[in-house]
Amino acid sequence: MAGTDRNSTMITGGPAIVLVEPQLGENIGMVARAMANFGLSDLRLVAPRDGWPNEKAIAAASRADHVIAAAQVFDTVEQSIADLNYVAATTARPRYSTKPVIGPDVASGKMRERMEAQHGCGILFGRERFGLSNEEVDLADEIVTFPVNPAFASLNIAQAVLLMSYEWMKSGTLFEGRPRFYAPVINTAGKEDLFRLFDHLESALDETGYFFPPEKRDVMVHNLRNMLTRASFSDTEVRALRGVIRAFEKRSGKDE
Repeated sequence: MAGTDRNSTMITGGPAIVLVEPQLGENIGMVARAMANFGLSDLRLVAPRDGWPNEKAIAAASRADHVIAAAQVFDTVEQSIADLNYVAATTARPRYSTKPVIGPDVASGKMRERMEAQHGCGILFGRERFGLSNEEVDLADEIVTFPVNPAFASLNIAQAVLLMSYEWMKSGTLFEGRPRFYAPVINTAGKEDLFRLFDHLESALDETGYFFPPEKRDVMVHNLRNMLTRASFSDTEVRALRGVIRAFEKRSGKDE
């Protein structure tokens, strides 16, 4: 396929593409190329195995230099999405999570609407070998899965990003015939504020002995985090919930 038309206007923006512990530099480069094909430019890498920058990624990007040059590196998934309001987690297999499961077209439409309201959005993509952990999926608002052949459902990371990027660009046409008005988009709390709520609530519950027996703590935390992310709280609601927790802490003689 021919390269980029150097006289055309470069389209950038869109939701953040977050690669969790990517292994091969070539895969990162092909992801950058797929993003550039469809106007995405915010690439975030969580603990890339071979470090960053990576010469093999640059070579495989095939002139998607602006994506590679602007890529950000983070130590944890939480850090990589802390500034976002809405996050979708991609997965090819069923999860025990109760989060809504949607297709890439629906997810792209939701993100388009949210980003037009200046809300930060991102998409999590897992490791080449085994994808995202359940704990990482817990941090997202919704699950995205692709309508592929169930007898051969495996996609490599660049293919998955390409499909999602294509749906993102295509979703722009959904808004040409706009209604006269929309219901206001709720100012969803940033992920960093939501993570603080997790920590505050779990710490308070530890003090009360709520997580009993101890061996069930991980499952109970998983269920709590699922409930809290599914609610899509506004930043005001998160502050109110933390105020409720503080009130109970004062009542029990503990205040942070």
